Amino acid sequence: MIIGAHSIIYSKDADADRDFLRDVLSLPHVDVGEGWLVFGLPPAEVAVHPGGKNDVHEFYLMCDDLKAFVAKLRARGIRCDPVDQQPWGLLTRMTLPGGGRLGVYEPRHARPPSMKVGKGKSRSSPSKPRLRRNRLGTATAMERSGKTQRRSGRRANSARRPRKI
Repeated sequence: MIIGAHSIIYSKDADADRDFLRDVLSLPHVDVGEGWLVFGLPPAEVAVHPGGKNDVHEFYLMCDDLKAFVAKLRARGIRCDPVDQQPWGLLTRMTLPGGGRLGVYEPRHARPPSMKVGKGKSRSSPSKPRLRRNRLGTATAMERSGKTQRRSGRRANSARRPRKI
């Protein structure tokens, strides 16, 4: 069963673009090894448009207030095209540090509900156990490893991991 989608942005300066996604757009991320970051995205949707050839794909980010988003990026020195009114919403393209351009739009069309992941499966990784959270929203290292032990009413290891938003 489908549990998610993995999008790829190719870049001449991947490190700079990863820094941008992490530091400017504040996307949640994991380091899958050797500094290779994979970013979490909000709910997504896919549409199929007619075209003259196959294997052509586009990727856009969506926001709820495009004009405010563009103003925030421009204040940080990031170039954005003028906002363009389309029948389906407002559109711009921002220039990434690596030189590529990424479309961002404020949808004015109906949005489908997010796909539900099957019972018992985690959205982030179907092979990892779900973490129990304490009242602060953190999990202990033992909980992250799938092992929970109690010692005097407390977890065996009280290491904290920052909460992802």
